Amino acid sequence: MYIGDYLGRRAIYSPDKLAVVDAGAEEYAGKQPELRLTYAQMNARANRLANWLQSEAGIGQGDRVAILARDGVAHLDTFFACGKLGAIHTALNWRLHWRELAEIMANTTPKLLIYSDEFSEVVKNLQNDAQAASLTHFVHVEGEGVSGSVLFAEAMVSGAETSVTTPTLTEEDIAALIFTGGTTGLPKAAQVSHRMIAWNTLNTVIHDLHHDDVYLNVFPLFHTGGLFVYTLPQIILGGTVILVRQFDPAQVLDLIAREQVTVFAGVPTMYQLLTQATNWETAVLTSLRFCTSGGAPLPVPLVEKYTREKQINFKQGFGMTEFGPGIFALAAEDAIRKAGSIGRPNFYVDARIVDDNNQPLGPNQIGELVLKGPSASSGYFNNPEATAEAIDDEGWFHTGDLAIYDEEWYFTIKDRKKDMYISGGENAYPAEIEKVLYAHPDVQLCAVVGLPDPKWGEVGLACVVLKPKSTTAADELMRQMRDNLAPYKVPKRIEVLSELPISGAGKILKRELQARFSQHD
Repeated sequence: MYIGDYLGRRAIYSPDKLAVVDAGAEEYAGKQPELRLTYAQMNARANRLANWLQSEAGIGQGDRVAILARDGVAHLDTFFACGKLGAIHTALNWRLHWRELAEIMANTTPKLLIYSDEFSEVVKNLQNDAQAASLTHFVHVEGEGVSGSVLFAEAMVSGAETSVTTPTLTEEDIAALIFTGGTTGLPKAAQVSHRMIAWNTLNTVIHDLHHDDVYLNVFPLFHTGGLFVYTLPQIILGGTVILVRQFDPAQVLDLIAREQVTVFAGVPTMYQLLTQATNWETAVLTSLRFCTSGGAPLPVPLVEKYTREKQINFKQGFGMTEFGPGIFALAAEDAIRKAGSIGRPNFYVDARIVDDNNQPLGPNQIGELVLKGPSASSGYFNNPEATAEAIDDEGWFHTGDLAIYDEEWYFTIKDRKKDMYISGGENAYPAEIEKVLYAHPDVQLCAVVGLPDPKWGEVGLACVVLKPKSTTAADELMRQMRDNLAPYKVPKRIEVLSELPISGAGKILKRELQARFSQHD
């Protein structure tokens, strides 16, 4: 049996190969500075955890297992144990407000929650919220945990060592739910099938990976970038993955040198912060075959700095939670010549630019980017309406991005069909923020837009028109958002205006607001 049991198969081929280095493990192990595990050891951990989940929590095929934790081997233990059981790994964004998490619980109904101790207060709130009533078991990765919670290490030790597989599992069964922002306020859960994982791995291997690669992951493992861009393909291929609890520029530079890392990926903000680390000048990065940047175009001056000072080859990529996530790649030799481009589609990805009537367009014509191929997700969990909206009758996934391609088949994102902006690598959806603002009784009209920012790529600006005679101050509106939204979603500032620009059709002209305040800044 191989579908779902990734470690079981890899442990046969390379049991003694170093699989995972958890460089943040001291946060919960307390015995050594890091945890180093072979494939045989990782497989044994996954079997023990799977047996415990099955016997003590009744987890079986199709059940959701949620995890709200900082990056670490517990994430991978959970993913691989779920794979053995045919259960669905459901990684939660720890940046979200607990009320947002409660809504996710209501939609996905997980039976069990694994969490880092620092989120214990969040878990207590969930325990008292009816929307999270599906949760019957709690497991804490470290610390004391909430009442009735079981320590992760104890659960693993008490689990049987016998091999676990689920023969009824097929490639179309769902392995994980990864959440993407939604324009209605509730994040949508993209269904990642075992088929999607296999084809994404093949695309990644064709374009990027070698059997002896060492990959350092700095993306949160609740992101598709953390779990699926390189981490899982590396493990399937038999390479080594290094985990850190969170992004620390100085630690990253040290680890690259010490562990002879060959592959690294980040967003432009991370690459900028690395150059500002105290050990940047002395950092030895010669082991790196290449670095990959995604999330936003990498500034040419930054590419030139890395090339000049550290001889780094940069690849740039483009991916989506719902597809791949490896969709496009820009080769290192094109990083400057084709600056701003997302590159060409990966091997088993078909891409088109279409007009408003869904008809294909030619080179240098702006339209919507649509995608097709076996690395597509299986739609959105418990949301057939959103699935039908995203995938047309011919099976093309509509990205909502406006793009062009040139005569050499290099694609470039020109704008967003929707209003989403990306701040520090995180998607922010104005409609979700506006919903919170409109809940305030003194808000008559509001619009949230993204503005360019040298550090974060983009930051939010909330433009608000108050009701007549209102004396509400901007600080109160800021508190309203902070009390109901994840911190990264809260706009950097609020502008209280007498009116907003309105089109003849009655729509707020957000482009005018962006132009006005971009010039003002």
